[in-house]
Amino acid sequence: MAGNPNAAQIDYWNATAGETWSTMHDQLDRQIAPLGLEAMRRLLPQPGEQILDIGCGCGQTTVALAERVGRAGAVMGVDISRPMLEVARERPLPPEAAQPTFREADAQSDDLGESVFDAAFSRFGVMFFSDPVAAFTNIRAALEPSGRLVFVCWRPYPENLWMRIPMEAAQPLLAPAAPADPTAPGPFAFADPERVRSILGQAGFTAVTIERHDTRIGGGDIDQTVALAFRVGPLGRALQETPDRLPEVAKAVKAAITPFDTPRGVLMPAAVWIVQARAG
Repeated sequence: MAGNPNAAQIDYWNATAGETWSTMHDQLDRQIAPLGLEAMRRLLPQPGEQILDIGCGCGQTTVALAERVGRAGAVMGVDISRPMLEVARERPLPPEAAQPTFREADAQSDDLGESVFDAAFSRFGVMFFSDPVAAFTNIRAALEPSGRLVFVCWRPYPENLWMRIPMEAAQPLLAPAAPADPTAPGPFAFADPERVRSILGQAGFTAVTIERHDTRIGGGDIDQTVALAFRVGPLGRALQETPDRLPEVAKAVKAAITPFDTPRGVLMPAAVWIVQARAG
């Protein structure tokens, strides 16, 4: 994908991030699965449908969609991360599921077909495009004229305590971070619902609805939760700059998340948008 406008993201998701997610996919899937299932409930996949899973990662959502459309349907998962796709291709399938196709592709610029899919879905896979209008225009072209789109994305960082609390606990021990561009490709690029609405409108989508959804996510014990925070999200990135502070940071983060420990593991508040739209 040399020369691709998303080259920086492709490099990132084929190196550090892709390796982390492929190694820790069981814990990460457990953590965000409820959010994807809530969005999938809005999508209402039907037996026999053809569905595109954008940014499918390690394939959990693709397999779930394949089970819902059944053997008469078809699901294609696309992602730019080769390590994650390798995990996806090894996932076991439920007995009556369609055989999903996994393709290494950039949904912004690669040909996804024309008027092929009944629906497109994504669980946190659409916030990383360098040109989101171009990406959603390309996705819309792959949908039938009556096709539908559903995805889940993060609301603003301050509302997502599962990321914010560990980071705030660690912050006094870390080097100051430069302010982030809120519209740059990244987890919170779609935090502003009006920006999302504008992007989809410019790409030709109609009937856009953006719904708040709040829940608690996690499920790991305290040590597992700290280990995950050290590998993903803003704290994981910050620790790459100051790895010598790990013991002190671990102590501070453990203290901060202990109030969220439950008999079902550490469960912390997460805040997302569930976005729905029509291709025409």
